[in-house]
Amino acid sequence: MKNFYLSLRAAVLALLLLAGCSPEQLPEQSDSAYLDNTGRADVLTGGIRMIPIDTPAGKFKVWTKRIGNNPTIKVLLLHGGPGMTHEYFAAFDSYFPAAGIEYYYYDQLGSFYSDQPDEPSLWEISRFVDEVEQVRQALGLDASNFFLFGNSWGGLLAMEYALAHGDKLKGMIIANMMASIPAYNEYAESVLMADMDPAVLAQLKAFEAAEDYGNPRYMELLMSHHYVDHVLRMPIDDWPDPVNRAFEHVNANVYIPMQGPSELGASGKLANWDRTAELASIEVPTLVIGARYDTMDPGHMKWMAEELPDGQYLYCPQGSHMALYDDQEVFFSGLIGFLHDVDKR
Repeated sequence: MKNFYLSLRAAVLALLLLAGCSPEQLPEQSDSAYLDNTGRADVLTGGIRMIPIDTPAGKFKVWTKRIGNNPTIKVLLLHGGPGMTHEYFAAFDSYFPAAGIEYYYYDQLGSFYSDQPDEPSLWEISRFVDEVEQVRQALGLDASNFFLFGNSWGGLLAMEYALAHGDKLKGMIIANMMASIPAYNEYAESVLMADMDPAVLAQLKAFEAAEDYGNPRYMELLMSHHYVDHVLRMPIDDWPDPVNRAFEHVNANVYIPMQGPSELGASGKLANWDRTAELASIEVPTLVIGARYDTMDPGHMKWMAEELPDGQYLYCPQGSHMALYDDQEVFFSGLIGFLHDVDKR
């Protein structure tokens, strides 16, 4: 196992050098320090903790898993959805350990590995923000080490957390998420749908008009004419197992009330969400990641980075909404470089 780890570390070092990152960006701690779990309360469970969360509907538990040790870089991963799972983040295992980054998988309340209460009142942005803050406290993260990474809905949640608890953060990453759902819906209408085969779009619109979202043909059309172009640019049969499992485990009772049933835009509780005017008040160092083929407008995400007082933009020219898979080397080399750069400040 140690030989594997050392080989992986060397591979990522080479990747960072090719990407223009200096060797000094790698952590100075030893491999043994990164792998040392001495004194950790989660040793028995391999880093897994079920964290109790207080909510207006009672107390529940959410699932987390720690990997590695780094006193100054600890990254909490916020998955998409809402109602998806941490599973599609498995690719982080190929990059973060070799870069010496401590990170935490986390299934939000309602997701597959955590409690799934039948309490519709819990599916509100402010309640999720409070949950993230409780998780932070339980994990012992603070402004000296706490980085928040959010993909898609997780990026929205990260922005909301930064607005409410920015003093607790050392850095933030917003991956594949715009700062406005109305702007996203406009982009989906004017760009994504405009590029779709008109006959296919007409069929999809007909299914949606009839509210026949459960029709297998609806999802078949989406997969073959939308998902493989803008969600994950790989043939469907080649989609990685962690991605497939995350999709299989989506909790529709959380996803639909917030995102809405349509996959061509948002129509649920998030439909009017817009934080474009508040970006300038987020002072924490922030990396915004956009991708050429994303469901989200890469131009808007570049603009977000410019609006943020301490923002940077990472563009994935071959990537889509899951650029961590279809433009993986650009995605992770840029992300790791950002984390180490902020850590050296």
